[in-house]
Amino acid sequence: MKKGFLAFGFLTVLTLLAFTTDEEKLVWQHWNDGFAKAKTENKIALIDTYTDWCGWCKKMDRDTYAKQSIVDKINANFIPIKFNPELAGKYTVGDTSYDGRTLLAALNSGKSSGYPTTFFYLPKQNKMFQYPGYMNEEKFGELLDKLAQVHNGTETEN
Repeated sequence: MKKGFLAFGFLTVLTLLAFTTDEEKLVWQHWNDGFAKAKTENKIALIDTYTDWCGWCKKMDRDTYAKQSIVDKINANFIPIKFNPELAGKYTVGDTSYDGRTLLAALNSGKSSGYPTTFFYLPKQNKMFQYPGYMNEEKFGELLDKLAQVHNGTETEN
């Protein structure tokens, strides 16, 4: 009986080790924490603007943000922020507080772009960029690379 428990324990440990990976995950920030953190750490704020009912938003979470190549790029140069403008709450920018819809209008200069929309704030340049719509892993990865180069001064913006 004792040998059976030892064998079971050994197999359990092996099974757990087989499913453990060294892959990093994205740790999404709330706007109030993430935007300030991006400024403090001088990293690009990646603002994933979504809604709970948006099918393309869910597809981008599943097919783009879940890819390890994307996770690695984001973790290296960006602070990932999830922002649902339909949720109740206050969002702070400097000394000003906004509701979700007002902040979204400020981000997109009052021009609706639908969901998902990804905003990028580059603190070194004090510039905001907006990219509406779903992007697959390849297209999004290229965009992340380009923005990181612009932010780090190794390429000019177009």
